[in-house]
Amino acid sequence: MRNHGYFVYILASRRNGTLYCGVTNNLARRVSEHRDGQAEGFTRKYHVTQLVWFERHTDISEAILREKRIKNWNRTWKIALIEAENKEWRDLAEKLGLDPFPTVIPAQAGTRFYHGTSLGQSGSPLSRG
Repeated sequence: MRNHGYFVYILASRRNGTLYCGVTNNLARRVSEHRDGQAEGFTRKYHVTQLVWFERHTDISEAILREKRIKNWNRTWKIALIEAENKEWRDLAEKLGLDPFPTVIPAQAGTRFYHGTSLGQSGSPLSRG
């Protein structure tokens, strides 16, 4: 049996921002997909693009179980997990050979922002992390 690599990872929109936890067998590819907006849904909607934590597993079942457990954690525990190894919330994707991702997301032409959210968007993305 081949020794495969699987990764459980956490992305953030910014320091203490919106969080997303996922699992993949190719971390660099998956982070690139999130950054390029190819991953439809939550990460694209809330601009969750910075890799702030990850761990490697050799068994897919263990990786999926770990991801599910972390997703069920409260926000304080997730932040503690990130800050235990990444106090500065640096984008760890650079270690994978990806270019640094800008921490400021430029506004699109014609988009109006009010207190950090687009008009018409309801709810705080921070409350969903």
